[in-house]
Amino acid sequence: MLAMGACTASLGSLGLMRLMGLPWSWSLAATLGIYISSGGWRVLRIIFKTAARDTFGLSVLLRVKWELRWHQRAKSTIPSIFQDTLRRHPDKVALIYEATGEKWTFRQLDEYSNAVGNFLSQQGFHAGDVVAIFMESCPQFVGLWLGMAKVGVHAALINFNLRCDSLMFCITTSGAKAVIFGSELSTAISEVNDQLGKNMARFCSGEFPLESAPPGTKHLDPLVTMAAKSAIPCPARGMNERLFYIYTSGTTGMPKAAIVVHSRYYRIAAFGYHGYRLKSSDVIYNCLPLYHSAGNIMGVGQCVLYGLTVVIRKKFSASRFWDDCVKYNCTIIQYIGEICRYLLNQPVREAEAKHQVRLAIGNGLRPTIWEEFTHRFRIKQIGEFYGATECNCSIANLDGKVGACGFNSRILPNIYPIRLVKVNEDTMELIRDSNGLCVRCQPGEPGLLVGRINQQDPLRRFDGYVNQTATNKKIAFNVFHKGDSAYLSGDVLVMDELGYMYFKDRSGDTFRWRGENVSTTEVEGTLSHILNQTDVAVYGVEVPGVEGKAGMAAIADPQAKLNTSALYQELQKVLPPYARPIFLRLLPEVDTTGTFKIQKTRLQREGFSPLMTSDRLFFLDMKLGRYVPLDENLFSNIQTGKTSL
Repeated sequence: MLAMGACTASLGSLGLMRLMGLPWSWSLAATLGIYISSGGWRVLRIIFKTAARDTFGLSVLLRVKWELRWHQRAKSTIPSIFQDTLRRHPDKVALIYEATGEKWTFRQLDEYSNAVGNFLSQQGFHAGDVVAIFMESCPQFVGLWLGMAKVGVHAALINFNLRCDSLMFCITTSGAKAVIFGSELSTAISEVNDQLGKNMARFCSGEFPLESAPPGTKHLDPLVTMAAKSAIPCPARGMNERLFYIYTSGTTGMPKAAIVVHSRYYRIAAFGYHGYRLKSSDVIYNCLPLYHSAGNIMGVGQCVLYGLTVVIRKKFSASRFWDDCVKYNCTIIQYIGEICRYLLNQPVREAEAKHQVRLAIGNGLRPTIWEEFTHRFRIKQIGEFYGATECNCSIANLDGKVGACGFNSRILPNIYPIRLVKVNEDTMELIRDSNGLCVRCQPGEPGLLVGRINQQDPLRRFDGYVNQTATNKKIAFNVFHKGDSAYLSGDVLVMDELGYMYFKDRSGDTFRWRGENVSTTEVEGTLSHILNQTDVAVYGVEVPGVEGKAGMAAIADPQAKLNTSALYQELQKVLPPYARPIFLRLLPEVDTTGTFKIQKTRLQREGFSPLMTSDRLFFLDMKLGRYVPLDENLFSNIQTGKTSL
């Protein structure tokens, strides 16, 4: 608005001066003076500081957009694009499996996926059927979903950490007709075997567990080995057809199955490839779970679409991380959630100085450890990005701006139609103006990230979830303009004057205390930094008769060595009074999801009651100026109001 006003005033003055008969040179000089004096200098500053970034970002956006349109016209699919990769690199190593050291070439990956597709067709599976994959990360995982895609079968990628009700929920809600599970997870399948029903086909991959395999289970590996490895003609289904399902992490309830179409898979991988200037000679170290989009699309997608080599590690190991990078000559690493903090918490190792890694791609790197991580491990660039599997408003940090998860142009904001809009931070309801439209946030104002939906544009479409009700909850109408629709990310970000965006909180993580909004993300980062990268979960708890929610911090203290008095002294230096946790819970470890995000659901439910847990609890006694043990008597006094907060 400032730029528009200054520009209008300047153009008006230019026309007036020309009417007065003044020379062009005088008119231009006077116009420039008016433009700068009316605030135009801010626009010039923004242009000067962001032109290179925005130009590169625009080139990436246009390139991905052009490629997607070309593939749409050609009715391409991910399997057909993989065939192009295969023709370029048939004998190049595609996947390396750290657990066994085996190496799969692109030809071997193609033949295995062909055998999978041919086998499923022989078994009577047809295009549109769903098969669940429940196994730890390995090359077969990639070959399975790729083979299914070749015959139009949709894979449901199940989190291998799930058990019992959660596992059963994910398998059944996907509509799966069969489940393929790794032998290491046979016990988990046996626990829900009766609920799966007689019509659910069961296939086990790996060393066949005769004793623990559910009745009726078939050993997949020999069946696939006997199947034809001949090429499968890829039907021209197009980029908007479903590829597979990826489940949300389930941090606030049961996971939801997000629909991933072929164009979405391509879009995520392509933005990573072009945005971070990857090369086919790069080697990616991927220790992320393949049931997740970061590991299976941003990581493995570089192999499938662009011919990079990807090292697959079954599970993340902080102690082996850099040794693996040196061993396999990795040039790129992936991270998510708290991985970077876990690495910093490790003792210094010789391998840290010997690796060839130049780029780290991921999301969740806390700003408080950003520079420490890059300096200690000599990482030239951090490729932090923001984006859920299903969202249409992904952003990326392309120039290494410390702490930023991405940007949007301040000069040409409509090129990529995303916005931060104002919400009621207590209820997360959209705030609207007198015309019923959402209110755009100004720089420095936190807001909900939204993206305009256009189902005809592969960059703007929102495919939602298998559950239509869940899909509807993520869509709002009349957001940018009357009659439009937009995807609601559920995440609160803040943008600075240059357009860089910084993650603030997930929906529901901010709570209000003493009339102030408390960001759990910021408090967690501060506490973790003070405690040398310890796991910390911060959340709000309700106290009877008290407005708002009191802050509570669950801190991993496995050896019971935390000095709460010293902690409070440090908190007084770095946190305002309203942000300092009122309650502490010291426990052996803090729950995390399979993608290294802190789990708070159980902690919030149990609150600060000593009757709900045997963990050590503490209460911040403001009169004494320190944390005191919270027993049943003190809990009762807080509940009845005898002890004030």
